[in-house]
Amino acid sequence: MILMALDHTRDYVSNLAFPPEDLSKTFGTFFFTRIITHVCAPVFFLLAGAGAYLSVPRGKSLSRLSRFFWTRGLWLVFLELTVLRFAWNFTFASVPLVQVIWALGWSMVAMALIVKLPVPWIAALGLITIVFHNLLDGIHPAALGKFAGLWMVLHTPGLVSITPQTRLFVAYPLIPWIGVMAAGYTMGALLERSDRRKWVLRLGIALTLTFFVLRALNLYGNGDASSSPIFPSTVGPWKVQPSLTLTIIAFFNTMKYPPSLDYLLMTLGPALIVLAALDGVAVERRLARILLVFGRVPLFYYILHIVVIHAMAILVGLLFHQPVAWLWHGGFLIQPPAAGYGHGLPFVYLIWVTALLILYFPCKRYMTFKSEHRDWAWLSYL
Repeated sequence: MILMALDHTRDYVSNLAFPPEDLSKTFGTFFFTRIITHVCAPVFFLLAGAGAYLSVPRGKSLSRLSRFFWTRGLWLVFLELTVLRFAWNFTFASVPLVQVIWALGWSMVAMALIVKLPVPWIAALGLITIVFHNLLDGIHPAALGKFAGLWMVLHTPGLVSITPQTRLFVAYPLIPWIGVMAAGYTMGALLERSDRRKWVLRLGIALTLTFFVLRALNLYGNGDASSSPIFPSTVGPWKVQPSLTLTIIAFFNTMKYPPSLDYLLMTLGPALIVLAALDGVAVERRLARILLVFGRVPLFYYILHIVVIHAMAILVGLLFHQPVAWLWHGGFLIQPPAAGYGHGLPFVYLIWVTALLILYFPCKRYMTFKSEHRDWAWLSYL
């Protein structure tokens, strides 16, 4: 949750108008600022599935879990198209760009059906989707005729025309995110074990080592950058660059849109290692208490952090006499920063920390409110 805010702060405040993945322009600290946030989306999907599994032994039946999945999923899709659309853009005039909340929502709707399958089947579905989805990279939307839009929703990012007046730009296709959530659901069984820490650590190490082997071979799992309109063609397969720094960047420059197998291994492996390391840490510790606040109110935090960072970007721009009109009309999602706008990375980090300090207090207040009103079922939707 905290790292996610760094990525979005960089989007709104940075004076660098090119993506960190662009090997022709990027540099070490800029790429590092981006890559450490890559872990966010995969962990959201994995732990959403794991949390759902763990709710069953606590008294939630499979039928209630299924209902929760599809109702919460549709709610997330609604928020993406309305509240979050405005939070990102401060306007409804632009074409909606649907992102992680959209994919989480539809993945939950899919899980409403998937949870009715035997757990081994769910595990197989998740594993097969994650490992083999890159075999679909060669299928381009244009070759599918009237089904092109559906394929963009499922696998390849792009502009989907529902009607001549209604369009969506899908940044987060559903494959393989549904598989990641399904894998997380079955991982919940592992988290119930008394020796879970040992097995989570082993799994994290295995995924990480698999990433290095696959990435070094450069044969499969890299994604097909030519099919994605979002980032430069330098993501995907890697090759030696003119400098060691750029070569390292190229190696870790895996495709996120849609997420390649390499990307998922690179993020989920280390994340599981960290999860094993943090298992058993006392929540009474100061840092743990802070992390707990953000983790207990994830959707509330997600919506609020976009509004806060977007508003801070406008305020900072006004204080430094920089152009901010573009931030009122879509911002970075639909247009490049205005000439003369933005700040360097040290300032980006300063704004990030300031935003977290601001967000901490309403999140803590809401966390307390939720804990005092556990019988209010609707609070689980925010």
